[in-house]
Amino acid sequence: MLIGVLKEIKAKENRVAMIPAGVEQMISHGHSVLVETGAGYGSAFSDKEYVKVGAKICSSPEEIYKKSEMIIKVKEPLPVEYPLIRKGQIVFTYFHFAASAELTKAIIDSGCIALAYETIERENGSLPLLTPMSEIAGRMAIQEGAKYLEKTFGGKGILLSGVPGVEPATVMIIGGGVVGTNAAKIAAGLGAKVFLLDVNLERLRYLSDIMPANVITMVSNPENTRKLLRQADLVVGAVLRHGAIAPKLITREMLKLMKKGSVIVDVAIDQGGCIETSKPTTHDAPIYVVDGIIHYCVANMPGAVSFTSTKALTNATLPYALEIANKGYEKAAQQNPEIAKGINIIEGKVTHQGVAEAFDLEYKSVDSML
Repeated sequence: MLIGVLKEIKAKENRVAMIPAGVEQMISHGHSVLVETGAGYGSAFSDKEYVKVGAKICSSPEEIYKKSEMIIKVKEPLPVEYPLIRKGQIVFTYFHFAASAELTKAIIDSGCIALAYETIERENGSLPLLTPMSEIAGRMAIQEGAKYLEKTFGGKGILLSGVPGVEPATVMIIGGGVVGTNAAKIAAGLGAKVFLLDVNLERLRYLSDIMPANVITMVSNPENTRKLLRQADLVVGAVLRHGAIAPKLITREMLKLMKKGSVIVDVAIDQGGCIETSKPTTHDAPIYVVDGIIHYCVANMPGAVSFTSTKALTNATLPYALEIANKGYEKAAQQNPEIAKGINIIEGKVTHQGVAEAFDLEYKSVDSML
């Protein structure tokens, strides 16, 4: 199969979908790989490193889209790329369709096969291609939140850890999945007082067992949310519904309960955000203020730590990309239910229930389309 690796064009997106070691493995299986000029620069990989392992360097995305049977990316295609996507072409990337009607329509109209990293799912419910980026985003949420609590950035001037004689900050984390767990680990390690909320009692029991004493688990409900918002210096939105839009768990009215200069980091922004006042931001302009509360809603947080996140992403995606390339997407999906769950759209037909429900579109099962 001819595989194309593009240079990402989303603002300050420094990751690349495949490192040279991944290209080498693809080629060893008999596939050809086209890499756009400069695709790896943001992650410290040069064109020469790709050429050394057998890739062909192309000067334009147009050439790669025209020639490739499968496109492997990091982030969703942007409007300038929509006309380049061909019918029957496999596009393997993070899509997060439920957060964008425009993107969903464009991919339906293109006739391509959209394989979404974020909906590939194992039998136990885990999301292997979302997990490494969720781990990074969860850890970064505390790092970024701590920064914007500084007075120089408009925050209250609070040190997350406190110091002897001065109490630490209070951190509220909504969602006890991969993002929330990693955020709690970092916040607790810094010495903050951490409240970790989830709706799943079994998950809360598990988290209570493994977390340090300064992490307090609570059931996520409106009453507890309102109570903790009055105390919180930093709120992390870490809610996920597989392939579907995130629920709005903090309303504009609830925002009035928070202390001025507090910070919200909405990691769920990829799926529409779990705070009513959230809107996507970029690394160029990461924050905005509503009712005196700083909002950080960067939709591609791991792009800021591209060397780490690119390696972590390739470690996770490469086995699936190899299987799809070796067998073709149809046979791969028939033999591997994890890959089948990753297929969101096939030649204009929506094959993921969450995407169909988000926009009231007709749903077709993957099995019926293969």
